[in-house]
Amino acid sequence: MRPNIALLVLAAGANAVTLADVSAYANDAVSAIKRAIPALAVRKDGGGGSCPAVWTTIATQLKGMYLGSDGQCNDDARAAIRLAFHDCGTWDSSQGTTGGCDGSLLINVKNANPSITMADLISFSAAVAIVTCPGGPQMQTFVGRKDSFTPAKPNGLPDVHASADNLFALFQAKGFSAKDLAALLGAHSTSKGFGQTADMPSGTPQDGTPGLWDVKYYQDTLTPPAGVVPFPSDKHLAAHPVVGKEFSGFIGRQSKWTGDFKDA
Repeated sequence: MRPNIALLVLAAGANAVTLADVSAYANDAVSAIKRAIPALAVRKDGGGGSCPAVWTTIATQLKGMYLGSDGQCNDDARAAIRLAFHDCGTWDSSQGTTGGCDGSLLINVKNANPSITMADLISFSAAVAIVTCPGGPQMQTFVGRKDSFTPAKPNGLPDVHASADNLFALFQAKGFSAKDLAALLGAHSTSKGFGQTADMPSGTPQDGTPGLWDVKYYQDTLTPPAGVVPFPSDKHLAAHPVVGKEFSGFIGRQSKWTGDFKDA
């Protein structure tokens, strides 16, 4: 059974970027968090299982960081979503209850306040980024993760040039079905290429409305308009006989996608 990692979203083709790229956008996301909450001060609240009020404060401040002047989500939001995927996405069933969503991507980043773990901040910040994007769903997010200082298992993230069969097998090992994978791919609705090659300059969107959380991505992957460049991995999966059927099922169906994304 996979851990509760609803934020395992495909916000970038993982192995299409270099280690320097990963460090760069990890630092971008952490920088955004720090700008929003300079001290990460914790307010002590009573028990009872309720969420500590500090997370409401963090959410309010992050929403201000993630929403652009045009009313759409911005590059800080994209950085937060990418960071969560790369922190969580290395997990598979062979690891049991260890690994994934553990802050290990930021082993060398000093936490300003150890009362709030980097693992929680990464996942929570991505959840805020998603709901800040117009159309983005609100998802229940749990806190209480412990930071890990052990590097993640290698080769756990998808290669942007891998075959559809290999990509599907990779996500099946993480506990995801074809429908789950097709739904999670939709997070590329708000993505832009980062550190890619000449055929996809940095900043190239994967659908025509990268500031909105919508299903335009699904049609634009199959028939890209000018200025939109889908990831090769997305095109491969969209043509897969099993995943592709689920993929096409989200075209023009916002409510279905939103529900299935949350379920995944």
